[in-house]
Amino acid sequence: MPTHRPVRAPAVPRTGFAVLDPATGETFDEAPDQGPDLDAVVDAAHDAWHGWRAAPAVRAGALLAAADAVEAAGTELAPLLTREQGKPLAESHAEVVRTAARLRYFAELEPGVQPLTDGRPVRSEVRWRPLGPVAAIVPWNFPLQLASAKFAPALAAGNTVVLKPSPYTPLATRMLGSVLSSALPEGVLTVVTGREPLGARLASHPGIRHVTFTGSVPTGRAVAESAAASLTRATLELGGNDAAVLLEDVDVDRIADRLFWAAFRNCGQVCMAVKRVYAPARLHSRVVEALAQRARTVAVGPGLDPVSELGPVNNAAQLARVEHYTARALADGARAAAGGHRLDRPGYFFAPTVLTDVPATSPVVTNEQFGPVLPVLPYARLDEAVEAANGTGFGLGGSVWGTDLDRAEAVADRLECGTAWINHHAELSLAQPFAGTKESGAGVAGGPWGLYGNLRPFVVHRPEEA
Repeated sequence: MPTHRPVRAPAVPRTGFAVLDPATGETFDEAPDQGPDLDAVVDAAHDAWHGWRAAPAVRAGALLAAADAVEAAGTELAPLLTREQGKPLAESHAEVVRTAARLRYFAELEPGVQPLTDGRPVRSEVRWRPLGPVAAIVPWNFPLQLASAKFAPALAAGNTVVLKPSPYTPLATRMLGSVLSSALPEGVLTVVTGREPLGARLASHPGIRHVTFTGSVPTGRAVAESAAASLTRATLELGGNDAAVLLEDVDVDRIADRLFWAAFRNCGQVCMAVKRVYAPARLHSRVVEALAQRARTVAVGPGLDPVSELGPVNNAAQLARVEHYTARALADGARAAAGGHRLDRPGYFFAPTVLTDVPATSPVVTNEQFGPVLPVLPYARLDEAVEAANGTGFGLGGSVWGTDLDRAEAVADRLECGTAWINHHAELSLAQPFAGTKESGAGVAGGPWGLYGNLRPFVVHRPEEA
């Protein structure tokens, strides 16, 4: 394991932009606007690619060393992540651990050589080649974890990476880049920060051969259009509006905590969080009260406060979105069983909110609110609940909750989404594929699928020996 020295983020030039602490709403640091440097960064990634692609054993060792370096820097990375993102410190530490684990997982993966037989006297093999420089564009809800979900498989496959974090959360990612530079050759992974149109320029850059993006549907469409100009491969994870369907035999008291945190972890700012609940009509009031009781008692505060269980919404624009969706629902006749308002304190805090009597057509139901707000809707027949769960343009994840596991699995099989869970939600293994349907994305991340998504097939034919 490399000797660890305290890590400091690179110096910020005077042309930087402000980074705010969501727990106060005030500026606490700056990050550089590196838009003018983009061509040089992509050129350096292309130059580094030639050596990186040719040495798979070196790559594996470098990724393992990078994982060690990330773990060693956790005591510095995690507080900085909490400061700019807002999440509780324990969750930031978990994100650092997950980042290191993903590097180790992909360090052990190698693409296989597949022989082909079609009856002719020819020996054919499918081999795999890396694509070239990869653009990884990452949102603000899980800056390090989502970054590693993009760069770890890309690097393991023999590509180089230009990584652009959200301008709301650039600092921990810059520090992560500094940490990784101790284990990776120069130019193999470069972090660039800046405001838009930096992301659009990166996605459309002719030197980029794969764009991998996580974010909103409208921005994802724009990224896809930018990548298409150069016929560049694009992998898009565009968020979700995951439904949790509760069955008649569900044990409300037993599942209430799991269901609550499946919706409210990271202040609801999780693409695959539960964002709407469908409960049998006879259990609806019990479900609402069980969730509301937890919402009323959860500790909300700055992420650096060890007492806090939920932090603030990350930024002012997202807080305004959450406020708008909640106010619209209340104006349409919904009732807040808990919360329903911004908290009267500095920063971007919104009370954990459970809504009942919500019209099924309310935007808080049909859209992705991406905040600490959860509508709970009753249903009379199970078919109605499944139809409603499938009735949006999203298709990332979903879950079914009940005592009869066979029946729950049969219902889960009817959900139109990429991943369905039974009696839990939003738990992923590093080894499994992660992909959405409909407007929730294109392409596959995770596991061997994530590795092969960063490779292209190369077929070699040769005659059999005479």
